[in-house]
Amino acid sequence: MLFPTVQFLVFFCVVFAAHWSLADRPRLDKTMLLLASWFFYASWHPSFLALLIGSAANSWLAGFLLDRLPQGTRARRAVTAASVGLHLLTLGVFKYYGFFGPELLALGARLGLALPLPLLEIVLPVGISFFTFQGISYVVDVARGDARAARDPLDVFLYIAFFPHLVAGPIVRAAHFLPQLAAPPRADRVPLVMAGLLILGGLFKKTVIANGLATGLVDPVFADPAAHGALDLWLATYGYAVQIYCDFSAYSDIAIGVAALLGFHFPRNFDQPYRARSLAEFWRRWHISLSSFLRDYLYRPLGGNRRGPRRTMANLLLVMLLGGLWHGAAWTFVLWGLLHGLALAVERAAGWKGAAGWRGLLAAILVFHLVCAGWILFRSPDAAMAGEVFAGLFLGAGEVGTRATGWTVGLILLGLALHWLPAGWLGRVEAAFRTWPAWAFGLLAGAALVAIDAIGPDGVAPFIYFQF
Repeated sequence: MLFPTVQFLVFFCVVFAAHWSLADRPRLDKTMLLLASWFFYASWHPSFLALLIGSAANSWLAGFLLDRLPQGTRARRAVTAASVGLHLLTLGVFKYYGFFGPELLALGARLGLALPLPLLEIVLPVGISFFTFQGISYVVDVARGDARAARDPLDVFLYIAFFPHLVAGPIVRAAHFLPQLAAPPRADRVPLVMAGLLILGGLFKKTVIANGLATGLVDPVFADPAAHGALDLWLATYGYAVQIYCDFSAYSDIAIGVAALLGFHFPRNFDQPYRARSLAEFWRRWHISLSSFLRDYLYRPLGGNRRGPRRTMANLLLVMLLGGLWHGAAWTFVLWGLLHGLALAVERAAGWKGAAGWRGLLAAILVFHLVCAGWILFRSPDAAMAGEVFAGLFLGAGEVGTRATGWTVGLILLGLALHWLPAGWLGRVEAAFRTWPAWAFGLLAGAALVAIDAIGPDGVAPFIYFQF
C-alpha cells in the first residue's frame, strides 16, 4: 500500500475518523491503530506479518525482564545481548544470507572445504531494517535507562508497527514515541497546515521530481551506461542524487505529516543535505534518524573519538561500512560505506569542519560531488557497472547525443534549488497559510493534488528505501 495512491487515501481516512472518534478511549484507540498498522503491513506480504509481530514480542519481553532486573547485573546484560542478538540474527538471515551464503561457499571451494550451507531463495520483507532498528532502540534505551519499559505490551507493539514510519522510517526512538502514548491525543494541537504542506510537498517531490527523473533520465542511462556519452552520464548522476533525495525525503515528509494528523510528532529526517560544507555535516543533514542511530548505538559505544585519532578513524570506517551493509547486501554498498568512512576519516584527520563565504561554497560543491560518486555505487547493481559509469564520465565512449530534455534538466535544477532555500522557509509559509480560512486552504490543497497527479508520470513507483 503506497502513500500516493487512492487505496492509501481510503485507508487513512478510515483510520483518521476512527482514531479521533476513539480519542477519549485510549486503549481501544491504540488497539485500533495497531490492527490498522498490521493490516497496512500485511497488504505488502501477509506472511511477513508474523515476523513483524515476533520482532515486537522480542522487544517487549526484553523490556519486561529488564524492568525487573537491577542495573549493572550480569543477567541484565545477558537479556539485552540475547534480545539484540535475536533482532540482528533475524535481520541477517532475511537480508544477508543470500549475499554471504554464496560468498562463503565460494571461499570454501577455494580452500577445498565443503561447507554445509544450503542455497536458499529468501524474499526480503519490506521495511525489515527499519522495524528491526526500532526494536533494538527500545531494548537498548530501556537497558541504559534512557526510556522506561512500557507497562502495557500494546504500547510496544504499536511503537514497532505504527504504519506511518513502518516501512521506510524515519527511525523513531522509543524514548521519543512512547511518552506520546501516555496521554490521549488532542485535536486542537494538531498542526493541520504544516501537516498538509509536508504531505503535499512530499507528494510533489516523489510524484513529479523523483519519478520524473527516474523514468525520463536515470533509469534509461543506468540500464546501459556504455551506450551513453559523458553528458548523459553526468546528468544521470546528478539526476539520481536529486531523485534519491526527493524520493526518500518525500516519504519522510509524508510520514511526518500523516503522523501529525493523528496527533503524533516525528523528528525531522532531512535538512537540505546537499548544502553541507563537510561530509560530517552531510550526515547531520541526511537521513538524520539513521545517522544519529549509528552514532548513539554504535560509534559512541565503540569509543567514538575518545580513544585517540587512530581508534577514531577505525571507528568511523567500521560504522560507515556497517551503514553501507544496512542499506543492502552487495559489494557496491560495502564500497559506498568504505568511501564515506574514508572521507570522514580524512576530514577528521585534517580537522576540516567547513568554511564560510566562497570557500564554503567551493566546499559544498566538492562534498556534493563526493556524495554523487557514492550514489553511483549506490545505484549500480554491481561494481562492474559502477566502473562503466565512472569510466564513461571521463571517457564518454557512448553516443554523443543526450537523452536529457529541458524538463529533466529543470527537475534537477529544481531539486538542487530546494537545498538553498533560506532556513525556516517552510515555517514562514505555514504562518502565512494559517491566516487563511480552512475551506480556502482545503481548496488549494485539492487543486495542488490534481496538479501533481496531472504533471507526474503515469503509474506509482515504489519508494527507493522500501528495499532496505
